[in-house]
Amino acid sequence: MIALYDRTAAALNRSADSILPTLARFIFAATLLFYFWNSAGTKWDGTPFSPSIGGYAQIFPKAMEAVGYDISQMSIFHWAVVVAGTLAEYILPLLIVIGLFTRLAALGMIGFVIVQSLTDLYGHGGIEHAETLGAWFDNLSGGAILDQRAFWMLAFVVLVLKGAGPLSVDKLLSRGR
Repeated sequence: MIALYDRTAAALNRSADSILPTLARFIFAATLLFYFWNSAGTKWDGTPFSPSIGGYAQIFPKAMEAVGYDISQMSIFHWAVVVAGTLAEYILPLLIVIGLFTRLAALGMIGFVIVQSLTDLYGHGGIEHAETLGAWFDNLSGGAILDQRAFWMLAFVVLVLKGAGPLSVDKLLSRGR
């Protein structure tokens, strides 16, 4: 019985390098791709290089409130961050889904989600609402930050550690080297 278990475990271990990253990319595409793309779409007027009031307000809520939601009072730094964030919300998820530069894209998404979470907590006041922050080991799974985004991070960490898997542009490119 133990030998059968060991053989089964060994077979699963061998298949993990193919299954885990492919599954992580599929689940990301099925659950978060359009979340990020729709979010990016709310941040610009016409092109991603012309941020909307909503884009500034989502990324710099307190700064926008301080200037009475007048974009003309925001600096070139604010413009650059909103543009970079908007482009990142389009490009990084696409790279993950097609499996191109997957490790870098997943690492970028980890940074993006950390900044997004801190903005939600401190910029938008989510830290004042226990249900937004959530809590681990509390028998509730709906906290947006600690519960849901922890699963997002798990998928990204799998991709950083394992790469894109066999069904990816990364794999096609590596065959040519």
